[in-house]
Amino acid sequence: MNPHIHRWHDIVKSRDLRALGDLLDETVVFHSPVVHSPQNGKALTTMYLAGALQVLGSEHFRYVREIGNDTDVVLEFETTVDGIHVNGVDLIRFNDQGRIIDFKVMLRPYKALDAVKQRMAALLQAFQAGSIKAAP
Repeated sequence: MNPHIHRWHDIVKSRDLRALGDLLDETVVFHSPVVHSPQNGKALTTMYLAGALQVLGSEHFRYVREIGNDTDVVLEFETTVDGIHVNGVDLIRFNDQGRIIDFKVMLRPYKALDAVKQRMAALLQAFQAGSIKAAP
């Protein structure tokens, strides 16, 4: 199993965005389930992951399966958003320095994807407007 994945689990539990910044490589690429093109760089990835932690990270969030090797980890999760069951997968790739270089999120069913999309859109708009901060 990947020796650095425990750092991601700690961030999910603590919501420590400073630690998230330390874990992400400057060149990280984020693949959103609702945005067509990959989002490049640490700043955008931090914004998306901070939003996801707020939208998906309720008391119902839990990882139910973990598969991986030295560089890649697949984490299956379940949660509830607006009363809708969400089943998803995080695909995470680490570099040799233990930093995340690729993060892909997949969600199902469609009703859950739509609920997350609506909540994330509002949150990301607030991040971009500066009314809330994605990172300290």
